[in-house]
Amino acid sequence: MGCSAGGITALQRVLPGLDRRLPAPVVVCCHTGSANVSLLVELIGQVSSLPVIEARERARVEPGTVHVAPSGYHLLVEEDLHFSLSVDAKVSFARPSIDVLFETAADAWRERVVGVLMTGANGDGAHGLASIRRNGGYAVVQDPDEAEAKAMPLAGLRIAGADVCLPLDAIAITLNELCLP
Repeated sequence: MGCSAGGITALQRVLPGLDRRLPAPVVVCCHTGSANVSLLVELIGQVSSLPVIEARERARVEPGTVHVAPSGYHLLVEEDLHFSLSVDAKVSFARPSIDVLFETAADAWRERVVGVLMTGANGDGAHGLASIRRNGGYAVVQDPDEAEAKAMPLAGLRIAGADVCLPLDAIAITLNELCLP
């Protein structure tokens, strides 16, 4: 999941709707401008139906867990399904970058990845979402008309397209349908 401006509110609406039995990991990149990712973990952890933790270098990507990208680092998913962190240059003025996360997730999970792009004030995530679709994954974009900041979902739709474009309240329902047996 990727978001920026308005993202905390979006996450607080989507995460409670995820089924507690969700067998998939949820990886979140939300550039809020705050260097305090533990506050983000706490805010969304209070409402999430799944445990929420900060992603760490070489930590295993755990199913049924929400992993949040740390501030100041790009979060990458390695092919062995562990995380790595990078201080490479910012992408779309952001580190962590949604594009970096989505591109590496697409390489690691191929057709089994679902990318979710929500509210945000820039185009970060659009190219990563295109990578997900090229690799056979599924793309969900928040309906720009209800996004607090429309730029990110609009860029996602323009550059990557989407398998579905949904209001926030329908995103968790769709993820549950896609991921539960």
